[in-house]
This record gives sequence, C-alpha cells and structure tokens, in this order.
Amino acid sequence: MARVAREMVEKAGIDVDELLELLVTNAAAELTTYYYYTILRANLIGLEGEGLKEIAETARIEDRNHFEALVPRIYELGGKLPKDMNEFHDCSACPPASLPEDPSDVRAILKVLVEAERCAVRGYTRVCNLTAGKDHRTYGLAQAILNEEIEHESWFSEFLGEGPSGHFLRRGDTSPFVGPYMR
Repeated sequence: MARVAREMVEKAGIDVDELLELLVTNAAAELTTYYYYTILRANLIGLEGEGLKEIAETARIEDRNHFEALVPRIYELGGKLPKDMNEFHDCSACPPASLPEDPSDVRAILKVLVEAERCAVRGYTRVCNLTAGKDHRTYGLAQAILNEEIEHESWFSEFLGEGPSGHFLRRGDTSPFVGPYMR
C-alpha cells in the first residue's frame, strides 16, 4: 500500500473505504463484462452480427484493460480484491451482460451491450464525482475509463438506431485514454 497516497486521499475528505468499494465493484464489473462479452461476441454471427464483432471485440479488450488499470489503484489505497472469484463476480457494480434467451437475436445482444456500457458510465461518473479535486490519481483514471465507456455506449447505441454519436471505431489502438495508466 502507498501509505502517503491513502493519507492524502483521506485528508482531502474522501471516505477511502467507500472509494475502495466503488473501485472493487467497478473492477468486478470490468472483469465479468470481459467474460460475458466473449460469449456475446462469439454469438454475433450472420449478416447483422458480423458487422458488430470488431466493435464488441474492442469494447471487450478495453474492459479487460480497465480491470488491469484499476487493480494497482485499489492496492495503492490499501484495498484488495476478493479471494474468491464467485464473490468477486457477485459484487459487480453492474448486472451480468448475459447472452439473451435467443442467441441469434442480434438486436437483443446489442441491448445487452448498450445497457452494460450505460451501467459503466454511471459507475465511473460516480467515482469521478467523489474524487474530483480531491484524489487526482483516481479521478484521472476514472475519467479515462469513463471516456472509453462513453464511446462504447455510443457505438452500440448507433446500431440500435438511437442517433449518430460522432464517435468512430478505433483502428489498432485500444484504450487510448487508459493506456497511460497501464504502463
């Protein structure tokens, strides 16, 4: 644990235990989403599904990167991940992004994907609101993840016909916002 880091966050007026709970539950959401997106992506087949595979894959890889970037901050602040994977899954900040009953229904898969991203946007907005102006490192990390989650939501919502977002799929560079936190 980085003692001074935790001390500074506490002195800034943040309840570190509350923050750690948010970070752990968001990390659980990222790792479980990575798992569920693997299943969802595998079921994106046919004319409609094939066009979404690359987007789902980018979001899947970036969610794994979000998990990897969150873990060091959790431990820096004196937190830890649950020892049991089932417990970790069950403490997720977001519900499972489970395969819909009809795995050939691409629109239903898209709804699962967009709802997972919307949950993530809400979660990281909460972390940003808690840490803004008080915990610069956690705020910067949460803001970087939030930027990517907003793009993910935009990609999927466009396919649902909710309107243009102005965002474009990344080519060859995953996690442009979170990358600096993984080095």
